[in-house]
Amino acid sequence: MQIHNLVDWRTHLRTLHAWKAEGRVRYIGITHYTTSAFDDLESIMRSEEIDFVQLPLSIALPDAEERLLPLAQSKGIAVIVNRPFEGGSLFRRQPLPEWARDFDAESWSELFLRYVVSHPAVTCVIPATSNPDHISENLRAGEGRILSGGERAKLRSYFNLK
Repeated sequence: MQIHNLVDWRTHLRTLHAWKAEGRVRYIGITHYTTSAFDDLESIMRSEEIDFVQLPLSIALPDAEERLLPLAQSKGIAVIVNRPFEGGSLFRRQPLPEWARDFDAESWSELFLRYVVSHPAVTCVIPATSNPDHISENLRAGEGRILSGGERAKLRSYFNLK
């Protein structure tokens, strides 16, 4: 059970902790979809007992990697990533370069998702597609090899230079 976008989170978190103690829910967490909420997410992650956090992360928006993902790792908080495609705006980069095959990717969505899921703190990612044809493409990102930290940095560097 998650508190969506931190709406009245103090009240809801008390309720969720009680429900968890009663065995009504197994895991509790908090979510937000904007980087402007990162200060609040960080504060809650530091001060409250939660099982997971959902936050935005993409190759074009790696802000969470600097403080929230290391914090999640250190506290054993699972991480659900939303907006890995920045609402679809990342797909304006066409065509896929030949070197993408070095990363076992046949499409931008595979490359973008592989970047996200390769971070050791990330538990899962929500691609949020409305097109059933994209499901197979998104699933392929979970196959093949995981990118190393150096490969993730190289990919981010290339992407940000264009």
